[in-house]
Amino acid sequence: MSHVNASVLKVKLAMAIIGISSIHLLRTFIEAGSIGIEGARVTSTGIMWQTTIHMIFILSAIGIAWTDYIMQQASRLGKLEH
Repeated sequence: MSHVNASVLKVKLAMAIIGISSIHLLRTFIEAGSIGIEGARVTSTGIMWQTTIHMIFILSAIGIAWTDYIMQQASRLGKLEH
């Protein structure tokens, strides 16, 4: 349990959100064949927004992981200097 901290949990939560978003986006892409048919559940604008939001989730997860990496490197350097 010593390796589980807030940073690790943040990255894992971000990855879980990306997984859920991926499944939802895949379902939307599968249903995209019905665009233009009356009663269709998806629109091209909806697909664009879902893709944009998914990409924001991915960029956020990369940012969180990168920040965690930088903080770990700074922590290691701090331990070496003392």
